[in-house]
Amino acid sequence: MKYCFGVDIGGTTVKMGLFEKDGKILDKWEIITKTEEEGKAVLPDIATSVLEKININQLKKEDIIGIGVGVPAPVSEKGVVNGSANIGWGYKDVKGELEVLTELPVAVGNDANVAALGEMWQGGGEGQSNIIMVTLGTGVGGGVIIGGSVVVGAHGAGGEIGHLCVNYEETETCGCGNRGCLEQYASATGIVRLAKKRLAEETRKTGLNSETVTAKDVFDAVKDGDVVAQEIAVEFGRYLGYGLANLAVVADPAVIVIGGGVSKAGDVLIPYIQKPFLERAFFANRNVEFKLATLGNDAGIYGSAKLILDKMN
Repeated sequence: MKYCFGVDIGGTTVKMGLFEKDGKILDKWEIITKTEEEGKAVLPDIATSVLEKININQLKKEDIIGIGVGVPAPVSEKGVVNGSANIGWGYKDVKGELEVLTELPVAVGNDANVAALGEMWQGGGEGQSNIIMVTLGTGVGGGVIIGGSVVVGAHGAGGEIGHLCVNYEETETCGCGNRGCLEQYASATGIVRLAKKRLAEETRKTGLNSETVTAKDVFDAVKDGDVVAQEIAVEFGRYLGYGLANLAVVADPAVIVIGGGVSKAGDVLIPYIQKPFLERAFFANRNVEFKLATLGNDAGIYGSAKLILDKMN
């Protein structure tokens, strides 16, 4: 039997999994991401943890296909990162360094792209080879998969869906420095922003409190029939649906998978995105299926495992 490791590096913890090559997960665990001193301990800590698991499970190095790694930053095809604010890295040859530390093959990808790969392999996009995955969390991440392969692009920025411009009139700045990015309206933070703007002018009765409102509050209120919350959801959905319609005409997906913290609202979310999508979609893209992600926080480790399996195949 052959095995591989999937590693998902986050700003707080590193999630890790040991997999059989068919995708069966045998073990999963986390270690702390030590970001101090420009994150210099992150890769040595991962290497130590991987080697410990090999010993504990009495595996031989020749049984291990390799290690896949997802990183919260653009990653070059050579597995190099040119800066990751969440981890404290500047230039980092992730692939090269981890291969030296573990003496195992390593493949590295952007975390959102890797999560998309995980959902395609074992999650909401299972059985499909052309998908768009959108992660709605603090920001908006994403991954585009065409013909079973992640679109990385020339600069490692393929699939940065959160920075599609969806509002040319916006005056406030996105975290990236541009204005009118999808992330400003469709992330959890963006939904709160839309809600606060709406509530500042609202005279109708609503269960939402402008001081404390969260994205979860908005969709909980939607489920309770709160008209104001439903109007906020319509606005959110219009930005996301129109943005995805533009993306679909380039990537032509069979499935669009919605993940991230906001997706925990459940099925109530889908119609708010699908309706505006269909209003703007090119006729050939109108049969696209919308699905919720099913792997949750494990999408990254599944996708990382798939990344190394594909690389070594």
